[in-house]
Amino acid sequence: MNLDGEQLDQYDHRNRRDQHLTFRLPSHPRSVGRAREALHAHFDLPEEPGEIAALLLSELVTNALRHGSPPGREIAVTLRRGDGLLRVEVEDAGDLLPRPRDPGLDDECGRGLALVAALADDWGVAPRQGPGKRVWLTLKVPDR
Repeated sequence: MNLDGEQLDQYDHRNRRDQHLTFRLPSHPRSVGRAREALHAHFDLPEEPGEIAALLLSELVTNALRHGSPPGREIAVTLRRGDGLLRVEVEDAGDLLPRPRDPGLDDECGRGLALVAALADDWGVAPRQGPGKRVWLTLKVPDR
């Protein structure tokens, strides 16, 4: 996990080959599926990395909704693809920083960040404009 947000400089925002999508979602459980739908609709990803990207996006959005977004506040999602990488960012207004847990065998939750750490090429937390934080991850996604 990276806490300094340095990966932001990894993209050349002037590169015309980059694909970029930013959208807001209400603090509602249906927002998780809507985030996945937006990923699949906007990006033509190969099957395996596309499934992994959708799973990890779901985990970040779920965490923002459960632990980071105060009632009535929206979350922001930014997806950016370029130079063989997909970057996923989820912003919320909560101050609580995410931290991986060590859930017991019978626990029904607490494995999301372990999945992110295991499947993403990198991930971390960075400050955002205003209150809250940005949780991000990068995933290698070959160009078609």
